[in-house]
Amino acid sequence: MEKAPLFFEPIFKERIWGGCKLEAFGYRLPFEHTGECWAISAHVNGVSNIRTGPFKGRTLIDLWRNERHLFGHPKEQEFPLLVKILDAQEDLSVQVHPDDEQAQQLEKDEAYGKSECWYVIEAEEGAELILGHTAQTKEAFVECVKKSQWDRLLRKVPIRQGDFFYVPSGTIHAIGKGAVILEIQQSSDTTYRMYDFDRIDKNGEKRELHLDQALTVSLIPHHSPDQEEKTIEQHSAGKLRRLVTTSYFTVYHSAINGMFTYRIDADYLLASVIKGEGYYDADDGVVAPVKKGDHFLIPHAVESFRMKGEMELILSHP
Repeated sequence: MEKAPLFFEPIFKERIWGGCKLEAFGYRLPFEHTGECWAISAHVNGVSNIRTGPFKGRTLIDLWRNERHLFGHPKEQEFPLLVKILDAQEDLSVQVHPDDEQAQQLEKDEAYGKSECWYVIEAEEGAELILGHTAQTKEAFVECVKKSQWDRLLRKVPIRQGDFFYVPSGTIHAIGKGAVILEIQQSSDTTYRMYDFDRIDKNGEKRELHLDQALTVSLIPHHSPDQEEKTIEQHSAGKLRRLVTTSYFTVYHSAINGMFTYRIDADYLLASVIKGEGYYDADDGVVAPVKKGDHFLIPHAVESFRMKGEMELILSHP
């Protein structure tokens, strides 16, 4: 069963800005304001359990440490990626994340910084993101923050379903209300909050801000990263597009209607079904049904596999 996919149990996070749209993925939500599904994670703040197969009940951390052949005997000490789905019923805070070196200096328990990327699964009319800022110098940036001139400072970007954004560490950003987004990021939970719209939490308190750390790690002036999509394969049964390649992750989108064969050069592959249903089919008779809301890892022994059905997937690897 070295070629069997590893399916994961989702982990849910209550967030002040969350809602109930993740129910559309077939999940039973534990909170009225469920903001995040941690779909594939080996971070200590939310560790994925294996749902089926010979490794059922074991954690991704356990497999990473003790079954390293499943991942091609990687050199990293910690599993490097984290896959989430976010439901922004309200605006997220304006925030920024450190890079690897900054995270290790500022946070004693973080192995990685946090570069991330977003695929927009759903966007209500008028939905937008905050992505970057207008200040050309740190002095101008600080002046806008002191005067609460957020509308002047922050860059807003309208979004629609199917949009994709690469958000490297140091980029000031916020997901706006009305968006459901699949996020692939480095395995980090470090966020420096700059502005939270003066929101009050359920305890009647404003959430903590981290202005000093945010100023330390923010890119000033803002720089929009290069982002070139490329169609890898296309035929009557479907299409595979590479959305981005960085030093942290490579991400693909695939839409299929029939049977599509994948040959992706990677030690292992992470897959999330964001629409539809069908089957995973690898060599040695390994067949598994898949549906919207499933997240799974395709192990190192699989050189090629087939997906059969009508569905959309986001695929990624380090």
